[in-house]
Amino acid sequence: MAIQFLTTTPVLRMFDIRKAREFYLDFLGFKVDFEHRFEPALPLYMQVSLGSAILHLSEHHGDCSPGAKVLIETMGLRDYHADITAKGYGYMRPGLEVPPWGGLTMTVIDPFSNRLVFSERESETTVA
Repeated sequence: MAIQFLTTTPVLRMFDIRKAREFYLDFLGFKVDFEHRFEPALPLYMQVSLGSAILHLSEHHGDCSPGAKVLIETMGLRDYHADITAKGYGYMRPGLEVPPWGGLTMTVIDPFSNRLVFSERESETTVA
């Protein structure tokens, strides 16, 4: 069988479940795919997704460090930006940027200092 590499799933550190839900679910529009705890009082580990973008969020201190950066390839970034901006989230007002290499990006920073960079390639970007 030929070697295949299929997907990459980043694990991001979280410290406050309520804030994580507010940011990822309410603001960005992700949905919870699963949640796991070894026991009720132990840290939460959960998977969230938005389309094909999958992230794991973990309260376990040994899983990862805060301050990661994740690139999420996106189509329709201008529309997504308009959708989340309309929500009026009080802690983040991301803008759209054209990086030197072209395309379009939008960076959001979660409550735990992780950065998500939504990126649309130039060929998919429409001129507004």
